Amino acid sequence: MRALLFATMIIGAAAAAVSSRPSTAQPATAARAGAPAATSGTAAALAFAGALSGPAKEKAQLPLDHEARMQLNYIPIVRAGVALDELADAQKAQAMSLLRSGLSESGYATAQQIIAHEDILREIEKGQGVSNYMRRQAGLYYTALFGEPTADGWWGWRFEGHHLSVNVTHAGKDGDITAPLFFGSNPAKVLSGPSTGLRILAAEEDEARALMALLTADQMTRAVIAPETTNDIVTTNKPKAEIASLEGVAAGTMTAPQKAQLRKLLEVYASRFPAAQRTSQLARIEKAGFDKVHFAWAGSLDTGKKHYYRIHGPSLLIEYDNSQNDANHIHSMWRDPEHDFGGDLLRKHLASVRH
Repeated sequence: MRALLFATMIIGAAAAAVSSRPSTAQPATAARAGAPAATSGTAAALAFAGALSGPAKEKAQLPLDHEARMQLNYIPIVRAGVALDELADAQKAQAMSLLRSGLSESGYATAQQIIAHEDILREIEKGQGVSNYMRRQAGLYYTALFGEPTADGWWGWRFEGHHLSVNVTHAGKDGDITAPLFFGSNPAKVLSGPSTGLRILAAEEDEARALMALLTADQMTRAVIAPETTNDIVTTNKPKAEIASLEGVAAGTMTAPQKAQLRKLLEVYASRFPAAQRTSQLARIEKAGFDKVHFAWAGSLDTGKKHYYRIHGPSLLIEYDNSQNDANHIHSMWRDPEHDFGGDLLRKHLASVRH
């Protein structure tokens, strides 16, 4: 009952927080609770740490160099950190405030919907006779702090569970870096029950298809890099995302309307970040050369069939796949080749610190 009440709170808060993100998704349940107020990541981390004691504190607070910090996962497994189900209501609220600090209003709302989606998936799998359907729980999302939170220090945190992985590194005076960032949805479109038609990650597919529709026949030939998908994002959960070369259609060869649509698709992902990070990430893409950004597609062009795409440039890698469960199961990821898990910034910092 406690888990069900918490899931209802999550769904309601998601409905209250949805704002500017381009999406056709609708909440499964009427709003009953508001989202936690926006606060800085450091303040939220300190408040979360201060609310913990005993075993929960031991699980949640880990050293910065803990091996789990770069163990990205988006499947339902036990993780480092403390699960929401192990926390009292006030502690859960602090964990959600921390999650809120790493995302935009619309990104946070989508994250809440992903968590609440576990209740829908559980009922679907129960009806299908899946033996371990009870692993789908809104309380099985884990929060971990890596290092000691301070305004000018180097530390990090993660909020992670099935189809959601928010990894934040606090890079000293440079502030927070949210990367990698994974959002997923199963089902991608709810086909039955009270939430029929719900598409949490609708814009991720729709805006990509809108771009494909603008391409010429020659561009389409270059854009489609494989007739079939790999059944997941190519880089999966590797600590360092690497794809050998830029493939597909370069932005520099696109018309003005095509470039505008590529930017619109890019904004779907960038809008998940807090405003300052969104601005910083987009500025880095421009500085590295927007014309060097490539858009590539794999799989079928037909709606409802297995498909994949990526947006790849010198300073970013976005992957999207909808292949599993008869093309009704989305995985999407923003990777920062330079700054994932703190990346180059953290390495430079550690090299400058005396040990």
